Amino acid sequence: MRCPTDTIAALATPAGTAALAVLRVSGPDTMALATALAGRTPPPRRARHLDYRDLAGRLLDDVVLTCYAGPKSYTGEDGLEISCHGNPFIAQRILEDLLARGCRPAEPGEFTQRAFLNGRLDLSQAEAVMDLIHARSERALEAAQQQLRGALARRMETLVDSLLAVLARIEAYIDFPDEDLPPEDRGQVQAAVAALVADTARLLATSHYGSILREGIRTVLLGAPNAGKSSLLNRLVGRERALVSPEPGTTRDFLEEQIVVGAHGLRLVDTAGLNPSPAPLEKLGIAKTLERAAEADLFVLVIDATRPELILPPEVLFRIQSRAVLVVLNKSDLAPGAAVPPGLPAGVALVRVSALTGAGCDELRSVLARQADAFQQDAGAELIAVSARHAHALTQARDGLAEAQAKLRSNGSIELIASDLRAALNAFGEITGKVDNERMLDQLFASFCIGK
Repeated sequence: MRCPTDTIAALATPAGTAALAVLRVSGPDTMALATALAGRTPPPRRARHLDYRDLAGRLLDDVVLTCYAGPKSYTGEDGLEISCHGNPFIAQRILEDLLARGCRPAEPGEFTQRAFLNGRLDLSQAEAVMDLIHARSERALEAAQQQLRGALARRMETLVDSLLAVLARIEAYIDFPDEDLPPEDRGQVQAAVAALVADTARLLATSHYGSILREGIRTVLLGAPNAGKSSLLNRLVGRERALVSPEPGTTRDFLEEQIVVGAHGLRLVDTAGLNPSPAPLEKLGIAKTLERAAEADLFVLVIDATRPELILPPEVLFRIQSRAVLVVLNKSDLAPGAAVPPGLPAGVALVRVSALTGAGCDELRSVLARQADAFQQDAGAELIAVSARHAHALTQARDGLAEAQAKLRSNGSIELIASDLRAALNAFGEITGKVDNERMLDQLFASFCIGK
């Protein structure tokens, strides 16, 4: 059970054998604990090498001990980090001794939750810590770093300040009920609310890109049986992930792999071939192909250069005409002059490759990287890509602002307009944690790893 007055301890590095392991302690008894271990109170931010002995006096390891005095620490409390050799048995024995000395095992995310509660981070920055740990591409890492440094918080502060200025003007008339908003003031308020709606919508538009950064661009490989989709997947992944056979229809289910191209992560999905006359088992595979196609961010249409035909069901053809698509003319080593089949969307990107020899695959990666860059929404100079939680709050804020906007146009009640604006303000506050919601906080920090 989380209690802010407890002194907590946890292993802060992944379990397993390594050169070093780090244990972290935070809470009111930290300095007394450090003094007992070192023989005297260590100066803050000064690493000290010493023998770590447990309560029974047994030598556990030689360690490096570093203290951090609150509030200038990660959690805002007195903190301690112990670096020991990375034998899991050593780290576990030191952790057991820390618990014997009165510490409580930290729960997942509890160190970062204390940093939030003590004002060291706002909620958006605390979430960025988890994004930073799990980033799997350069662009995802960049977005997490900017959010950790307050990019989203600064944007929200600007929105909140603008909304507070509008509310102050509105509530001045509520305090003096004999006065009503004159036409010129109503026009100014309408313009300010319209600007807030536009800024909120612009920020909300980055939510899909945020999902892409955190999960990878869902990239579905489509094509006829034996076009070389699985061979292309293996070439891009760099290992034999999918079974390959001259026999058509080898892939009966979908396979998914993560790769990085340029600054982005891609979730490559190899699917069953779209056979116009499928066998019963192939029909099941094609059904799953259509399911994956419905969720795709990007399509890679693989066409056999020796048989350049476009075989796509109408529902798939419709989607690739309205979504990002890249055409790969595979087996170009066997038919280097093959023509592009008719029926493709105008201006579609096309790359000629040989999955067998690897020819053209570097160009394919470059084109994929350029197409991935096109998913980024313009949210200003800083890279901001909101999460699903942020998007939910922004949607509520946008709806509240839109309600206020509609009432302003219809000369609605000042009190009701103010109520809509306050609802929007509360929704903005949920993003950075200005609104206290204990259940939401516990659920959010529980998704962190232990030790963070």
